[in-house]
Amino acid sequence: MGRLTTLLWAVEHHECDVENEVICAPENVNILFEYKEPWFSVGPVNFTRTSFLIFLAAAVVIGLLYFGLRRNRLVPTKFEAAIQSLVEFVRDGIARDIIGPEGVRYTPYLLSIFMLILVGNLFELAPLINFPITSRMALPAFLSLITYVIFVFVGFKKNGIRYLTDTAWPKAVPIGLRWLVGLIEIVSTFILRPITLAVRLFANLVAGHLMLSLLLGSGIAFVLAVGEIGPKAGIGVVWFAFGLLMFVFELLVGVLQAYIFTLLTAVYIQTSIHPAH
Repeated sequence: MGRLTTLLWAVEHHECDVENEVICAPENVNILFEYKEPWFSVGPVNFTRTSFLIFLAAAVVIGLLYFGLRRNRLVPTKFEAAIQSLVEFVRDGIARDIIGPEGVRYTPYLLSIFMLILVGNLFELAPLINFPITSRMALPAFLSLITYVIFVFVGFKKNGIRYLTDTAWPKAVPIGLRWLVGLIEIVSTFILRPITLAVRLFANLVAGHLMLSLLLGSGIAFVLAVGEIGPKAGIGVVWFAFGLLMFVFELLVGVLQAYIFTLLTAVYIQTSIHPAH
């Protein structure tokens, strides 16, 4: 709701020309994503709305897993069955299928990031929140950094220095190309992986959040200005309808991006355990 309020404020203060502009947008769209005003501070740390939403997402994940798994009933409730199915999906469909038998030990981490990203993404569609916490680069970057530390640590623990030498000098490649392929693999594995992992999640959620905010905000702005622009207010109805359709699309994107992030994390761990493959 905060983003829609911003757009409506722009209309009231004539910063948005509803007579000549098809889409009503603020001059600086960063305001659609940033919450810099702290609610309170603890020493040098400012506690903002974004900080609260991150803790809220973590609390939701803990609550879902606790109440969904605390009872091992023979006949679970629908809620418990849904949570158990989700756990089995991550454990069997991602951890075991991608990493192999050793993947079970990584299930808690994979399940945690999948659930946190999923809940954080779906905050975009939650009433009175309408803000995906993954549209702030800090969270995807932090999760990517943890994944990076895990798969690099696992790679050296399982293979020793061979993890680095096999990456830099791949024996399956013709010897004349090994230096080139090795250079590409070194850059890809130790530099690009965490960056692309974070940017992929961040960019998709930013794009969707921006489209939802602008379409719904423009729709309301044009409808409210019907007295000034007359029939042109019908544009607002069209934009608002598109915004509602985007809700369905963003639901799919939110689930898919959580799955892709978790899947790639499992792939990176698997290639660290078996770098020759």
